[in-house]
Amino acid sequence: MTAIQLKAQKRTITGRKVKKLRKEGIVPGNIFGKKVTSQAVSVNLIDFSKVYKKAGETQIVELLLDKETRPVLIKNVQMNPLLGKPIHADFFQVNLKEKIKAKVPVVLSGNAPAVVQKIGLLLQTLNEVEAEALPTDLPEKLTLDVSTLAQLDQELKVADIKKIPGVEILSDKNLTVVKVGTLVSKEAEALAKEEEAAAAQAKAAAAAAPEATAIPGAETPEKSAEPAKAAPADLPAGKAGAAAAKPATEKPTK
Repeated sequence: MTAIQLKAQKRTITGRKVKKLRKEGIVPGNIFGKKVTSQAVSVNLIDFSKVYKKAGETQIVELLLDKETRPVLIKNVQMNPLLGKPIHADFFQVNLKEKIKAKVPVVLSGNAPAVVQKIGLLLQTLNEVEAEALPTDLPEKLTLDVSTLAQLDQELKVADIKKIPGVEILSDKNLTVVKVGTLVSKEAEALAKEEEAAAAQAKAAAAAAPEATAIPGAETPEKSAEPAKAAPADLPAGKAGAAAAKPATEKPTK
């Protein structure tokens, strides 16, 4: 395997002043390790990004510092949340003759019959495990074959991960890595969305509808039980209206 190399320079700029380095395309970092004196360093942003993409945090990188070559693992990479670029990294210097512990990604391989037959879908609940090995034996990834998953709710655990000579998996063997979950059809998803939209529309309509409010002390008008008196037939229309409006009066008897 071709060695992965990265050039580094000793760094004297620290604290808030490192912002200037980042603007110049330089990533500040630190070298640390067992029985290793911490050293502030800096690396080129473009070179570091290429190396990190290739090596991740499990592959040995030869850090070229002055005239020294130091075997390191990249650790604690901090990223700019807006730009997605690394702004800091640590380099863990290792002893090639001593075993180390590291997080190793778990990658699924094979075709699950449950997926092929559309019985369910795969849900990976664990993406990495802790492993121990010599730095040169530490794998880039661990593989888990899913070709035995044929039934709903069937699962594979850490104990089912393919073993690699010289590598010991330290994570709990009973932890679930992947399982077959319920398959949600496109029709079911569309129906659920329609139901949600209808419920939201009904709620909005109810909120927009005016509510009747009762006025304290007010009485509901009722129609008079007595019919209006008819005006005499021989009166003109105008007088008939007046006669209907005024109550009839009797003449006093002489």
